[in-house]
Amino acid sequence: MKLDSNNHSVFLMHYHLVLVVKDRREVIDDMISDYAKDKFVSLSEKYNITLVEWNHDIDHVHILFKAQPNSELSKFINAYKSASSRLIKKDFPYVRKKLWKDMFWSRSFCLLTSGDSSIDVVKKYIETQGIK
Repeated sequence: MKLDSNNHSVFLMHYHLVLVVKDRREVIDDMISDYAKDKFVSLSEKYNITLVEWNHDIDHVHILFKAQPNSELSKFINAYKSASSRLIKKDFPYVRKKLWKDMFWSRSFCLLTSGDSSIDVVKKYIETQGIK
């Protein structure tokens, strides 16, 4: 396992993000997904976030990314959703006809941490500290 580092810390922070189209409208195709992915990559640099994996279905996307301790995740996600929504509707005008109230992404999102160890392994490790 290779850890990331900066001047003052060592870390490995992976997140699984799921973004859903408002009202599960079926509007995501390969072209829109690739476009949304490019926007994710370009915006993520400002937040010390690195894309690891991306995939989509017709009404949602799955994103695996790495972050740093100083990454402001909620600010990044909200900025990404706002910018990508605006740009997708601008560059793919036919999508607007399928949306409700001109909103692309649902207001909510799912963000999960994912690491190399399960919660049970970490709990066991912490429980056994100091025991000889």
